[in-house]
Amino acid sequence: MTTSPFTAPSTPAASDPRDDQPQYVLPLVVRLEKAEPPARTDALETSARAVLTLLADARVTEVEGEWAERVAAWEDARIRKVVRRARGGEWRKANELPGITVTGRQAEVRVYPPIPLDGWPKELAKLQVSGTDLDDPQEPGPVEDGVPVLWLNPELEMSAGKTMAQTGHAAQLAWWRLDDAQRKEWAEAGFPLAVRTASKEAWAELTDGHLPVVRDAGFTEIAPGSCTVVADHPALH
Repeated sequence: MTTSPFTAPSTPAASDPRDDQPQYVLPLVVRLEKAEPPARTDALETSARAVLTLLADARVTEVEGEWAERVAAWEDARIRKVVRRARGGEWRKANELPGITVTGRQAEVRVYPPIPLDGWPKELAKLQVSGTDLDDPQEPGPVEDGVPVLWLNPELEMSAGKTMAQTGHAAQLAWWRLDDAQRKEWAEAGFPLAVRTASKEAWAELTDGHLPVVRDAGFTEIAPGSCTVVADHPALH
């Protein structure tokens, strides 16, 4: 199997040395109240911005940062993200753990520093993963010029939770490709981005190798190696 140099590190590979490293996961929790669930696209965009916000945080970027060592260990292995949902008291308890809450139009997503695969805090371990399904009450509008777009594969069906993890992967790939000045500019602007589903015709062009592509490891929902999201940042052209 040929792997693009811009492929997400979740791509399965034979005898991958990353599998010999301690495995970590980046937890994300989306607030999902029964009465007022967020729109799907809002949640997807907020999840991606949450990942970027953590990566740009001084607790990660500074050499002696509180979370720097854990993030480095997580990046040395397979880049796993798991999205869980919370409401009411669960959400309040989830907010008591060290992390960062990012708010979209209505969506609220809290991201935490990486944890060992088997080291989930009890407040997060009991939260549900499956069944996180959201809808868009109306079609998302056009994307403003110059705004980075995370393009979803038009031929894949994924739950909202799974897709939130994938947009987080894509945002991270874009972040890795940017230089320090470009990262600073994006961060200072508040990480503007949009998530949209590509047309079938556009998808073929987006995945021709010039942009970062997330290829899923296939642990849940979809087949290993599936291309899920393309990160299209203006600075990458």
